[in-house]
Amino acid sequence: MASKKIGNAVKRARAKRRLRALFIKMAPMLAEGDYVLVAKQPVLEVPFGELEKAFRRAVKRLKIGQTK
Repeated sequence: MASKKIGNAVKRARAKRRLRALFIKMAPMLAEGDYVLVAKQPVLEVPFGELEKAFRRAVKRLKIGQTK
């Protein structure tokens, strides 16, 4: 989800695409369930690698990773 606070339609679409790509890449490490990702302004500014690191930290902090 990306609100108008992110910017115009082009910026919101780019933010959604980046989050979708991140989620698809990281989905195998997540436990089953429904997830809502909310885009904040930095999602457009930081490199994709930094988004991955932040996502991994969030998964670990929230304890939503797959249990084996």
